[in-house]
Amino acid sequence: MPRLAAAAAASALPLPRSPASAARRLGAAPLRALPSSASSPPRLDASACRLRRRLCSSSSSAATAAAVEEARSGRKQLGMTPPLYDYLLSNVREHPILRDLRDETAAMRGSQMQVSPAQAQLLAMLVQILGAQRCIEVGVFTGYSSLAVALALPESGRLVACERDERCLEVAKKYYQRAGVAHKIDVKHALAVDSLRSLLDCGEASSYDFAFVDADKRMYEEYFELLLKLVRVGGLIVMDNVLWYGRVADPLVDDRKTVSIRDFNKKVLEDKRVDISMVSSSVPLKYVSIGDGMTICRKLVEP
Repeated sequence: MPRLAAAAAASALPLPRSPASAARRLGAAPLRALPSSASSPPRLDASACRLRRRLCSSSSSAATAAAVEEARSGRKQLGMTPPLYDYLLSNVREHPILRDLRDETAAMRGSQMQVSPAQAQLLAMLVQILGAQRCIEVGVFTGYSSLAVALALPESGRLVACERDERCLEVAKKYYQRAGVAHKIDVKHALAVDSLRSLLDCGEASSYDFAFVDADKRMYEEYFELLLKLVRVGGLIVMDNVLWYGRVADPLVDDRKTVSIRDFNKKVLEDKRVDISMVSSSVPLKYVSIGDGMTICRKLVEP
């Protein structure tokens, strides 16, 4: 999990429980409240107000120091609270049918696997920046990210959507139809490795502009190698969940999925065939955003 940002660190600082206890810690006289009516809270006198300002200033200085230290360490991030996440969501341009799909998926088992609206918006923008015409998605689930990409593609665009779960595909196809983009999407109901190899066998090497992978974590290296052959030079391969709930940074965790992602991250870091950028946010994973990490790879040369 990404570390909390300076703002979050500041909010975690131990603050006094009350002005009176703060005064005792600072060796000051107890705060004196001025008389007030029963219907209004007590008012503090001038000395109490000065002490309160002193406490706030001390807290602010500590927060600033924490922020500076975070920045020096290269960990400058923003702690994401539920209200702030709601604000972020309110500033995402989410197609109404995408919102309907998100609502339906939320009631399904495994709904946490769905990408967030902010992440889908980023994927769609990458497709638009590339001027992509041909895309691949490995791991469709209920179709939120593939629908966002398909909506961003021109009418002549094509997206190959690889998914082995028929139940999830039925949900995805329903929304492809509702959004009027089903003609852009070629659904492959099979193991993704088999579908990718089939594309290569059909002579489609180096003919795709963009690929997004959110599937079996134990297969990341194999997916990546196949996609390097399918994506053109200058195209993008985006790999999701590269932080894997923070487990990749825990040396005591050695299950197959974690080890696979950890090995993939090390390999792609050293891979001179691609430029890379691992991106994340400090949104908690319960909000299902980019907090779990996403590596954007730009193909530089033919493998």
